[in-house]
Amino acid sequence: MNSVGTPLLWGSFAVVVLIMLAIDLLLQGRKGSHTMTMKQAAVWSLVWVTLSLLFNAAFWWYLTGTSGREVADAQALAFLTGYLIEKSLAVDNVFVWLMLFSYFSVPAALQRRVLVYGVLGAIVLRTIMIFAGSWLIAQFEWLLYVFGAFLLFTGLKMAFSKEDEGGIGDKPLVRWIRGHLRMTDKIEGERFFTRQNGVLFATPLLLVLILVELSDVIFAVDSIPAIFAVTTDPFIVLTSNLFAILGLRAMYFLLAGVAERFTMLKYGLSIILIFIGVKMMIVDFYHIPIAISLGVVGGILALTLIINAIVNYRNDQKKLAK
Repeated sequence: MNSVGTPLLWGSFAVVVLIMLAIDLLLQGRKGSHTMTMKQAAVWSLVWVTLSLLFNAAFWWYLTGTSGREVADAQALAFLTGYLIEKSLAVDNVFVWLMLFSYFSVPAALQRRVLVYGVLGAIVLRTIMIFAGSWLIAQFEWLLYVFGAFLLFTGLKMAFSKEDEGGIGDKPLVRWIRGHLRMTDKIEGERFFTRQNGVLFATPLLLVLILVELSDVIFAVDSIPAIFAVTTDPFIVLTSNLFAILGLRAMYFLLAGVAERFTMLKYGLSIILIFIGVKMMIVDFYHIPIAISLGVVGGILALTLIINAIVNYRNDQKKLAK
C-alpha cells in the first residue's frame, strides 16, 4: 500500500490522538460528571475542528519540506475533503444515536458512558476496516467500481426512503440480542451488567451500547468508501476519518436539542453519496480533481443548510400564524 505516511507522521498522529483522548475522557467523561451543556459541546466541537485543521497545516508543512509544494497541496486538500465528507456523514450517525437513547429512555447523565465507549469502539473498528479496505483496493482495483455502485445505490435509497414507523424494539436484531442475553427490564445506573440473586444479568444500557457500535459499523460502510473516492492513501483516509470521529461526542450534545430541525439534511447527504459514487465509477474515463470534489461537497452542504433554514423559517411562521 503506497502512502505518504512516514514513521514520524504516524507517530505524531498517534501522540495527538492519545493526548486529546486522555484530555477528553478525563475532563469530560469522568465518572459522576454531568452531561455536556450546549455551550460546552460547541466549545469542544470547535476545539476538535481547530485541531484537525492544525494537524492538516502541519501535515502540509512537513510534505512541503520533504516532497515539494505540489505534493503537499494535493495531499492536504485530500485530507480536508475526506474530513469534510466524514464529518457531514457523521451527522446522520448522531441522529441514530439520538433515536436509540430516546427509545430506551436513557437519561442524559448516562448517555456519556455509552458515548465514551462508542467512540473508542468506533476508533478501533474503523482503523481495522480502513487498513483492510486499503489492502483490498491495492490487490483488487476493480473494487473501487463496487464501492462506487454501492454509494450510488445508498444515496438513492437515502433520498427516497420514508421514515421507519416501526419501533426499534421490534427490529429482528434487537429481538435476537434480547433473546440471547439475560437482561433486566430497567437501566441499573451506569452499569452494563448487574447481579440479581447471584445471577449475572445484562442491563438495557449494554443493549444500547451494542446498537451504537453496530450503527457506527453500518455508517462506516458508507463513509469509508466515500473517502476512498478522494484518496486510497491509508494515512490520509485514517487520519481524516478518525479526526472526524473524535469530535462525535461533542457533536452529539451540540445537536441533541435541535435534531428535529435538520429535516433536509438527508437529501443533501444523499446527493453527496450519489456524486461520490458517480466519481468512483467514471474514474477511468474522467478524473474529477480533488479541489472540485471539495467544492462540490462543500457547496451541497452549504445549499442544504440554507434550504433547511428557509424550511424551518416557513414552518415557524406557520406555527405563529395559528
